[in-house]
Amino acid sequence: MRVLILGGDGFCGWPASLRLSAQDHVVGIVDNFARRRADVELGAESLTPIEPLTTRIAAWREVTGRTLESWELDVAHDYDGLLELLGEWETDAVVHFAEQRAAPYSMKSSRHKRYTVDNNINATHNLLAAIVESGRDVHVVHLGTMGVYGYGAAGVRIPEGYLRVRMDREDGGEVEQEILFPADPGSVYHMTKTQDQLLFGFYNKNDEVRITDLHQGIVWGTQTEETRRDERLINRFDYDGDYGTVLNRFLMQAAIGYPLTVHGSGGQTRAFIHLQDSVRCIQLAVEHPPKRGERVRIFNQMTEVHRVIDLARLVARLTVSPIDLPDNPRKEASRNDLFAENRQLLDLGLQPITLEDDLLREVTDIAFQYRHRCDRDKIPCRSRWVRDGVSPPRGTWAPPSRAAAGSRASSRAR
Repeated sequence: MRVLILGGDGFCGWPASLRLSAQDHVVGIVDNFARRRADVELGAESLTPIEPLTTRIAAWREVTGRTLESWELDVAHDYDGLLELLGEWETDAVVHFAEQRAAPYSMKSSRHKRYTVDNNINATHNLLAAIVESGRDVHVVHLGTMGVYGYGAAGVRIPEGYLRVRMDREDGGEVEQEILFPADPGSVYHMTKTQDQLLFGFYNKNDEVRITDLHQGIVWGTQTEETRRDERLINRFDYDGDYGTVLNRFLMQAAIGYPLTVHGSGGQTRAFIHLQDSVRCIQLAVEHPPKRGERVRIFNQMTEVHRVIDLARLVARLTVSPIDLPDNPRKEASRNDLFAENRQLLDLGLQPITLEDDLLREVTDIAFQYRHRCDRDKIPCRSRWVRDGVSPPRGTWAPPSRAAAGSRASSRAR
């Protein structure tokens, strides 16, 4: 199968590209390197050393004999380049990671909010419109988020995307139908993912575009079977206050003797999935596409549910680390329950990696090995959901995707 990975240089996109290539798919990577430029903007680097994409691709070929193609392309703003690539490359499937992925980053300022909306919604709509215009029967696999459901389910088990409802008719009878589970986004980033759902529903209904939407939990872990094969293939490990996911941040903090920062009470419940399972789910979705005319297929891509304070206590026991409880920068309940279905991916053969299986290796192989690269000043989360009437400084800021706008599908990645 010929698979394009949009955002294939990123945290999930890179290991997914290697996984699909290792499974004998022909893989092409599309990226505008916005995530690398965000590192420059924030003054924060991955804890692990990340090679340029050209070096990564060369290392993969050296280690495996397999070839990855690549293009530098801004999916959100170079529609013509995307359309050309879809047709000329004879694309069968597209894995869509080409969205700004961090909730705190999306809430830093009005400019970051506008950038996140502009990039994420345009990227998704450009992809769908280009598929229709190309005339190709392309299967879209999109990485969404469990955050579209919100975190206030009040004891209700969240279904995989759709909720069966009964409504009263005017004649006194009842009508039943399935609707998208009511969205309740907690950030501008999560809001763009709820808009993606509406775009998918329309293009699926109107043009029969085949779509699988993966509502993913918080990813933990750094390496996969493929990225472990050579240090030049190593994946990102983000620990900063904007892009670092909660469990990876705990692991890094423990490695440098920094108190584990549990925002608020720590009673917030979140869904989690190991990176290896995440790329395995991408593979399963690509290799089991819905039929043409089938409605948008939605999987809850998560394997475990934990309270944040319980995770901190687990890491603290493993590493003998203290726990700190600073104020929560997010606008959310101090405690919530989360119950969600995840049967469909398990039925396709997913065998989950649990915290008990792999947590200690992550502490020793990554966090402690690369702790000398940590900048302690980047650990605190300084993006706040509520600004208490204080306007952030305006200054100058350029959206990280703009530098690549206008590049064409024929231009090679750096």
